[in-house]
Amino acid sequence: MIADDSNRGGRATRRSRDDVVDAALDLLDRVGLPDLSMRRLADHLGVQPSALYWHVENKQQLLAAVSARILGPVSADHAAGATLDVAARDVAVRLHDSLLAYRDGAEVVSSSLALGLVEPPAHARLRAVALERGEPAALADTIGDAITHFVVGFTFHQQQRRSADAWGAASGGVAASPERIADGDDGDDDGFTAALDLIIAGATTVLAGGATQHPAPRR
Repeated sequence: MIADDSNRGGRATRRSRDDVVDAALDLLDRVGLPDLSMRRLADHLGVQPSALYWHVENKQQLLAAVSARILGPVSADHAAGATLDVAARDVAVRLHDSLLAYRDGAEVVSSSLALGLVEPPAHARLRAVALERGEPAALADTIGDAITHFVVGFTFHQQQRRSADAWGAASGGVAASPERIADGDDGDDDGFTAALDLIIAGATTVLAGGATQHPAPRR
């Protein structure tokens, strides 16, 4: 956690881009995306708002940098030799965990993905596996699209429900315990695993030759 540091009575501390992203993630967890403003971030870092623009051009670029940090674990340290369907499940679970690790994580990442400001998190990994195993890159992209859209959308709704639950706006107006909200735990996975199983089953069927056509290559 980065403490507020205005360095009153002295010269302001010089901040790096990593400091800015660290502070933005800290604020995201504290106040949520709607209240994460450039001015508030500058106050949190103890700098003038203009100092932030040395590192990011605008708030959307800041959110892109935050998204890239959130997505970092998705592609890290994958086991070699996995089949495409196994790799897809691993990427999906990693993506879900990474988004849940931060308040409003899915909403932040969804915006950056929609605007093309970050790379789709599943595609590079799945293309590499497809190349290793002689599968079409277009199939890897289609599976990557399917799991990315599913996981981001599912997690967005999951986080919205949990935020409403935290304020007593859901489940009959009874607020969830602070421990459950902090841990992102509502007692089960909200059906995530069952839905993911269906997607992976479809990918497995295609890989086994159960579909008559592979997806067309992207243009």
